[in-house]
Amino acid sequence: MLKRRPLALTVASLSAAGALATSVVAATLSAEPPPGGLRAGESVLVDDGSCPSGQIKQVTGGGNISLSTGEKRPGGGRTRRCVKRP
Repeated sequence: MLKRRPLALTVASLSAAGALATSVVAATLSAEPPPGGLRAGESVLVDDGSCPSGQIKQVTGGGNISLSTGEKRPGGGRTRRCVKRP
C-alpha cells in the first residue's frame, strides 16, 4: 500500500503540470481583449506581430474601469510588454 502512494503523487503532479501548460496555450490570443475584457491582474499572451521575433506581447489587466458601469476609476491601466515565447 505504501508503494502506491508515491506513484499516485507522481501521476497527480504530472496531471497538474499538464493542465498548467494547457492553460498557457489557451490564453494566447490574436488580438487584445476589449476594454473591460481582462480582470485586474489577469494576463494573456497576444500574438499580433507587434513584438520582435522570438517574443510575444503579454497584456495584464488594470483596475481602472468599472465592469458594472464602464466608468473609469483611479488606478493603473493595462500594461503591455514583450516577453520570450513559451
